[in-house]
Amino acid sequence: MASNSPIPTTRLRQICNDACDAAISTTTVYDHASTQSWNNTIINNILKSLISESEAASSKYKFVVNTTIIQHLSDPRGVGSDGLSGDKKVGRRGMHSASGAFWNNEKDGMWSYKYEGGEGKGMDIVVSVMWVAV
Repeated sequence: MASNSPIPTTRLRQICNDACDAAISTTTVYDHASTQSWNNTIINNILKSLISESEAASSKYKFVVNTTIIQHLSDPRGVGSDGLSGDKKVGRRGMHSASGAFWNNEKDGMWSYKYEGGEGKGMDIVVSVMWVAV
């Protein structure tokens, strides 16, 4: 639901992708101790871009950005595919997230994005962007 977005959705997708790339570019695997830093980097980079690009719009907006980082599961026994110790992937954790709001449907809205670059690093990153016209 982003037909009323103050920034085209193709550009929103690029902003989110760039922010996620910047946050985890040097990372090779999920590291719980780093998630706060990754989230802060992603959110701050997205907000900077949204504010900068929306300043040219005739209407002013407030933005809310939420990020969720989900760790992929590993075999808790630590058994690899060769039967020796290792970190065998067994799938993903289940997750469902939803948002709702009461606002002006013509000017306000929300949009979600799943970053594909975390797949090979043992994580999923989901970004949600909301805007409210002022």
